[in-house]
Formats: sequence, C-alpha cells, structure tokens
Amino acid sequence: MTEREPLHTGTDDLIGWVTDGVAVLSFNRPSARNALSGSMYDGFASALPAIAERDDIGCFVLTGEGGAFCAGGDVKGMAARNAGGTGPATSSAPATREARVDDLRRRQREVSLAISRLPKVSIAAIPGAAAGAGLSIALSCDLRVAADDAIITTAFSKIGASGDFGGSFFLTRLLGASRAKQLYLLSDKLTGAEAERLGLVNFAYPAAGFAEAWMALARRIASGPTLAYRYIKENIDRAAAGADLATCLDAEAPNMVHTMSSADHREAAAAFVEKRTPTFTGR
Repeated sequence: MTEREPLHTGTDDLIGWVTDGVAVLSFNRPSARNALSGSMYDGFASALPAIAERDDIGCFVLTGEGGAFCAGGDVKGMAARNAGGTGPATSSAPATREARVDDLRRRQREVSLAISRLPKVSIAAIPGAAAGAGLSIALSCDLRVAADDAIITTAFSKIGASGDFGGSFFLTRLLGASRAKQLYLLSDKLTGAEAERLGLVNFAYPAAGFAEAWMALARRIASGPTLAYRYIKENIDRAAAGADLATCLDAEAPNMVHTMSSADHREAAAAFVEKRTPTFTGR
C-alpha cells in the first residue's frame, strides 16, 4: 500500500485521504456516532469536486470513524433547538422555514446529488450504525458494503420526520416502492447481513477485517478500466431513471464507440492475447 496523501476538507468532522488510486472521505464525530454537522456539508462541497477532477483517482469510498458510519441528523441538537437552546450544531441554522428549505436543498445537492453524479465508482463502507440521512447518503453511492453486524435503519419515522438526502429516491429505485415504504414507515433495524439478503447492501463482510475488505474492493475498482466504468454508470443510471429502450440504445451507441476507441480497450485486447493482466490508465 502506498502512503496516504491527505485530502483536504477544511474540517476535522470529515477527514480524507488518497491511497492506491482510492479517495476516502470519513465521517469523524465518533462521540456522536458521526452525526451530521454543518462543517461536514462544507467538507463535502469542498472535497467532492476535487475528487471528480483528479485523473489519478479511480474509486471513491465514504466511511466513518470510531465504529459507526453516520447516525444521520444530530437528534440531541434538534432537541436543544426545539427547546429554544443553542449550540454548535444549531446556532447557524436559518431562521425562517423558507430559508431552512433552501438551505437543505443546497446541502442535499452538495452531498447526495454530487456523490451520485461523481464520475468515479463510489462505495459506501458501513462499519456500524447508518441511520436517517446517513443511510440516505450511503444509498447515493454506487455500491454499499457493510460489516455483518452493522445496524442500518431509515429511522426518520422514529423522530416524526419524512426523510431527506434522497433516501426515498434511491431506496425506491433499489428495492421498489413497497419495500421502501416498509423500511421508511416501520424504521426497523437491519444488520449488515440482513441488509445484504434484502439487496440493500451489495456485500456484508465480517466485522473483523472489515476495513481491509472494503479497501481491497476499492483497489480492485481503482485499477480497472475507469473510463468504461464511467459510461457503465451513465448507461445504468439512465435506464434506472426510466428512459425507454430506444433512448437507452441510442445513448449506449456513442458510449460504446468511445470506450472501444480508448487506450484502455487497446491495452485490454493486447493483454488478452498476451495472457497477462492489463494495466489501465483511464484513457
């Protein structure tokens, strides 16, 4: 493994680094099970565009420190706000309902929308609790892996809320409306192993060695044909959004011609003939 290069986010609440072609952002409020903070949103807004622009990054991983992924909104901060208190998590909140709506829309776009549109394969690596908006953000990634004993829940109905950060969109697209309603309305807790069986996560790994497992997957993706991955994502997202077959076929054609004209394709074809492992460059 190469040395970690720091990835600057502007906050200690969201830390980042790059290693072996993999960019990692990690929620870093372990004392609050990595509950979201205003500075985290700013960190995403700063780091994600930088990740998107770097040709040496082939995979993006979002994870959490201290054994949790992200518990979602800071419920203690919400309670303090509702009681008329203030604090670091609530003091900068917009005053009017309209301003709060605009602020939430901006944050959702800077996080969930930006991750879903990232021109890299993204992985949510869930070592422990993923709840509420934390789960919604995990769902914005292309793939999800979880420790087999991680606890995963939508949680919103437990606090009398409807949900944000795109969870209803991603979950409905992933599992269908009926199952999404079940998970949102009941807010039952699933283990990572149960979430894998349901199709909510792609892989559940043993908790022991979880970080090594997700990093091995991320390195595998980062060393692959990342240009082709970008267009594979685009094709599948178009189909998942409801485009008809004719539209999908028309869009697949230029993407296929483009990737088949790439240096990566020529390298893969030569490696196949020469019976060796290809070395991809993303071009």
